[in-house]
Amino acid sequence: MAGCISFTATRDRCFRFSFSSAGLKSATTDLGQGTIMHCWVPKAHKDSKPNLLLLHGFGANAMWQWNDFLPPLTRRFNVYVPDLLFFGDSHTTRPDRTEAFQAQCVAALLQAHGVRTSSVVGISYGGFVAYSLAAQFPERVEKVVLCCTGVCFEEKDLDEGLFQVKSVDEAAEILLPQTPEKLRQLLRLAFAKPSKVTPTCFLTDYINVMCTENIQERKELIEALYKDRKLSDLPKITQPTLIIWGEKDLVFPIELAHRLKRHLGENAELVVIKNAGHAVNVEKANEMYKHLRSFLIDSAAPTVQKNHSNGRHVD
Repeated sequence: MAGCISFTATRDRCFRFSFSSAGLKSATTDLGQGTIMHCWVPKAHKDSKPNLLLLHGFGANAMWQWNDFLPPLTRRFNVYVPDLLFFGDSHTTRPDRTEAFQAQCVAALLQAHGVRTSSVVGISYGGFVAYSLAAQFPERVEKVVLCCTGVCFEEKDLDEGLFQVKSVDEAAEILLPQTPEKLRQLLRLAFAKPSKVTPTCFLTDYINVMCTENIQERKELIEALYKDRKLSDLPKITQPTLIIWGEKDLVFPIELAHRLKRHLGENAELVVIKNAGHAVNVEKANEMYKHLRSFLIDSAAPTVQKNHSNGRHVD
C-alpha cells in the first residue's frame, strides 16, 4: 500500500470531521495508575440536556460505530463517546482485562468530565461494559440499551455448539483479523447481507490501519469475557433496559437475546430487527435509532413497551 491513498485512513479522517461538526471535541484524560482514556465530549456541555454515553464494540474504534447516530442524538443529549481501553487512543499498563475494569475506567472518565448520571448504549462488547457499569454504579446509570450483547452467555455454550466458532482462539482470530480471508469471515458473521465482492486491497488496507495495534491486549479482553462465565454469576441490573438484536446475528445468536430478557424479566424490553445481523447499527441504523428515540427520549415509549416487550419482530 506504500504510495497509495488509504481508503480506511481517509474515512477515519472524515469521521473525525463529522464528530466535530456534530458538536463534539476530542479529549484525552489521564485516570492515573497508567490508564489513559480518549473520549469525544461535548464542545459545550448544556445542563438542560440529559447525558448519554455510547460504547463501541470490537470493530475499529468509536467513530466507526457511532457516526450515523450523532446528529440526532447530539441535538437532544450531551453525548460522550469514549474509546474503550486498547482501542483508539485509550490504553492502560494495568493487567486487568475484565469488562468490570473497563466499566470502572469509564465511570472514572465520566466523573473527570463532571458527568454525575447518564443513560448508556452499548454495542456488542460495549454492551458488556455498559451492563457492568449499570451493575457497579446503579446510582449513576439511568437507562440501559444493549445491542447484540451476549452478556448472558456461559463458557459452556462454546463447548455445546451455540456459537459458530469452536474455541476462544478461533473467535479471536476472526474478531482480530490479520488476513483478508479472516476479515471476510468476520463480515460474513457480522452482516445478514455481506458484500459479495470486496477487493482484497480494501481489506488489506483496513487491516493495516485498524487491526495491527494492541492485538495481544484485545485477545486478552476476549479471553476475559469467556473465562469461567456463568449466568448464575450475572447480577440483575435494575435500570429500565432495552435489548436490541439482529434477527440473523451469527456472532451472538438470538437465543442469547431471549435468555437476557428472561434474566432481567419485566424490567427489560426486547426488540428483534428483521433482516439484520450482528452489525445492526450499520445494516439497520434508521430502525435502531427509531427504537433508541422511543426508549430514551419519548417519556412513555408506548410502542416499545406494548409491541416489543416479548421480542416481536419489527420491519
